[in-house]
Amino acid sequence: MNLLPTPRSLQKSPGSFSLPERVPLLRPVKILPAASAPEHSEGYALNITPRGVEIAFRSAAGRRAALATLRQVIRQHGRRLPCLRIRDWPDFARRGVMLDVSRGRVPRLATLLDLAERLADFKINELQLYTEHTFAYRRYKPVWQSWGALTANEIRTLAARCRELGIDLVPNQNSFGHLREFLAHPPLANLAEVPAPYASAAGDFLRYPSTLAPNHPGTLPFLRGLYDELLPNFSSRFFNVGCDETWDLGRGQSKKLCARRSQGRVYLDFLKKIHREVACRKRTMMFWGDIILKYPQLIRELPHDAVALNWGYEADHPFNAEAARFAKAKIPFYVCPGTSTWQTLTGKHDNAFANLRAAARAGKKHGARGYLITDWGDGGHPQPLAVSWPLFAAGAALAWNAKGFNEAQLPAVLSRDIFDDASGKVAAAALRLGRAHRKLGVTAPNETPLGTVVAAYPAARRELFCRNGPKWFSKIPAPKIRVALREIDRQIEMIRSAKADRQVGSANGKKVLTRELELAARMAAESCHFMLWQQAVVAGQGVKARRLALAGIVRLKKIEREFERYWPARNKGSTRKCASFLHWRIADYRRGQTLG
Repeated sequence: MNLLPTPRSLQKSPGSFSLPERVPLLRPVKILPAASAPEHSEGYALNITPRGVEIAFRSAAGRRAALATLRQVIRQHGRRLPCLRIRDWPDFARRGVMLDVSRGRVPRLATLLDLAERLADFKINELQLYTEHTFAYRRYKPVWQSWGALTANEIRTLAARCRELGIDLVPNQNSFGHLREFLAHPPLANLAEVPAPYASAAGDFLRYPSTLAPNHPGTLPFLRGLYDELLPNFSSRFFNVGCDETWDLGRGQSKKLCARRSQGRVYLDFLKKIHREVACRKRTMMFWGDIILKYPQLIRELPHDAVALNWGYEADHPFNAEAARFAKAKIPFYVCPGTSTWQTLTGKHDNAFANLRAAARAGKKHGARGYLITDWGDGGHPQPLAVSWPLFAAGAALAWNAKGFNEAQLPAVLSRDIFDDASGKVAAAALRLGRAHRKLGVTAPNETPLGTVVAAYPAARRELFCRNGPKWFSKIPAPKIRVALREIDRQIEMIRSAKADRQVGSANGKKVLTRELELAARMAAESCHFMLWQQAVVAGQGVKARRLALAGIVRLKKIEREFERYWPARNKGSTRKCASFLHWRIADYRRGQTLG
């Protein structure tokens, strides 16, 4: 039986029970005394016998979990249900998804409501929207207007629906680093730690001002203004203030302070100030744990009600060692793996599955309070939700019952519950596309050439993201590029053959995911085409290079037209922040420059 998350105990028995036609789901369900449910706040028992359906639970959360399982049974078997007995409860109390809405793709409210509905059926009970500058703050419209932003009314609507679904919509506003767009706004520029971009240690990209100066007198008033406008739209008792990757700290306004007190101490002191602001607003502060882990001697000085979010995204990330540090210091923490979709276009599923599993093992071993699946949008966020869904489902299953998760169940569950595709072709293609990068024979953290070649920024901008894209052609032999391209093309044809068999449904329903997936795959294929063109240029094969360039321009223009038509149904703003690379690659083809 294909149930995700996998129930902790499932016993089948002979016989079946047929649900009456046109009867609400709960009418034939008998509620049993709570004492017969497992001894866990979210524990439930679900029994299907020839006489009917019985459920027992100890809380509203347990009831929701039982009904989510029952809905999956109904979707698989129809109204004739097999007799079975399930006893179930989760590994982690908090099981969340965090979606980046700040790098170029701001979802429409309908998209977020659909996401919440689907996540609830996988027993996710926490949702965060990673925010830098894309909440519609009244004072800062010039900062967000070209990106699109979520309004207060939209957040309140989403929060209300999440409450009905048993999901805690947690406010999220980065509050120390990752504030580039705010600090590029002239009235706020004086709050930046550094006044201008500076070269990375290796000199291969620029770091733009993105970190607040902790000792500037205007910094805390700025944050207070954000908090006072954002937080009243949420009912959650938690608040994620971010505070990760404060790259600029100690390089500018706080340089003397850091020299005198140490950079770690300055970071912790400012984090404590933010904690006081959060506490006086009657919230529990969450923060990313990467910076404090660099100063393990300071972990014990953290506020003991703050929740550390222990993130890491590679297959071999040391979750076990890092989680042990927070546990030893008695600091509540989450483990936060990732989907590995960013800078990949179609995914890096082999890495993601290993990363998700490692986080679950370490989190359970060391007593993590939560498991947060992170989905980032580095490099403009061109990858769609369709690429992330296999990892959301896998992560939800691991957060509930890691030992019971069987990756082999994913195709059937995704086909039934996400892609609405009885043929199974779309889910199969999605999973194979997530491994297509392996055909290239190269690896790098947080990217694949399939994602970064086509999406590379113009060299003059010296941007951090996708910076390796222009160089991959010189490291991958042409035969391997062609093998990867053939694999992607096969999956595109599989998606199209499934799509041709059914009518396309609502723009915000399951079937639009098929369209998203195909567009992402076609963009990934363009990375292969572009590398082959680069190789022809370098080899002095002028005729071949011109032929490849002309064909590439035609394909990119077609993708651009389709992407722009698709975009408004799912997202706010425009494609300019997300897919400018389509213009950039067309310009490269026309100039005949390899960029490498």
